[in-house]
Amino acid sequence: MSETAATTTSYLALGDSYTIGEGVPQAGSWPFQLASALRAQRIQLADPQVIATTGWTTDELAAAIDAEAPQGPYALVSLLIGVNNQYRGRPLAEYRQQFEQLLQRAIALAGEDPRRVLVLSTPDWGFTPYAQQHGRDAAQVAREIDDFNAAAQACCGDYGVAFVDITPISRDNGQDAQMLAEDGLHPSALMYQRWMQAALPTAAELLLAAPAA
Repeated sequence: MSETAATTTSYLALGDSYTIGEGVPQAGSWPFQLASALRAQRIQLADPQVIATTGWTTDELAAAIDAEAPQGPYALVSLLIGVNNQYRGRPLAEYRQQFEQLLQRAIALAGEDPRRVLVLSTPDWGFTPYAQQHGRDAAQVAREIDDFNAAAQACCGDYGVAFVDITPISRDNGQDAQMLAEDGLHPSALMYQRWMQAALPTAAELLLAAPAA
């Protein structure tokens, strides 16, 4: 494949369990569903290269990017990270700084083109059966998730990066069994489909509007 062809079809998905789709088949994760849906719209995007693992925080994702050394430029880079910072009680200021560094790296991997980067908000897990079983305060989790997302959205605005807010979707019947994987914490493929549908118009617009890297 020529360099030009690679830059017009490649997709890098960065994140944590929400990006790999913990508890669902790979095809059910939202990045793989997104690539499939874009191809259905005649936008030729390859299945994503994924750098993500359950439990990763912002600094752990950064270390993984260092280790894997992905070779851009990519036609699309997505980023969804933050839930484990919140889960572990890490400071908001630390998240803000490290998220900005990750966003800068995502832009660099997209050929220094912020129009090729897509950020999804962190979903709310505080109302899940897992959270209830572990005595987590749903209202506190929601407040902290909102604070983390506000920081990420503001950072995206500073850099001209698209931000898709899927947090309300995660809260809408997100505790229902059909919306959850078997662990009672992570989303099912059906919930990931809802996230994908929210991200799809923005992703299509980015890929159609921005020139090839």
